[in-house]
Amino acid sequence: MYLKTHASPDGEIVALCDIELIGKVLASGKARLDLSAYAPFYLGKKVDEKEAVEALALSQNANIVGKRALQAAKKAGLAVSHAKNIGGVPHLQVYRLPP
Repeated sequence: MYLKTHASPDGEIVALCDIELIGKVLASGKARLDLSAYAPFYLGKKVDEKEAVEALALSQNANIVGKRALQAAKKAGLAVSHAKNIGGVPHLQVYRLPP
């Protein structure tokens, strides 16, 4: 998986994506996720599941794409039941409010 952390005014955003999805365009109905045009958002460090789980557990916000990435999110304790399938691939955005 690729993991990249972005700074934002509302806290860090962790972007996590299964490697083989980079460069693809996913679509279902009106939903579209262009992992070619937005590859730089996800292209960061290659990580294993353990590193992904650790980063997601500490993240305030996350953008997660792919089956392995979603499994890591589940192991990190994130609620994954609201993931949307786009082109048969799970996509989840998580926003946590600061305490």
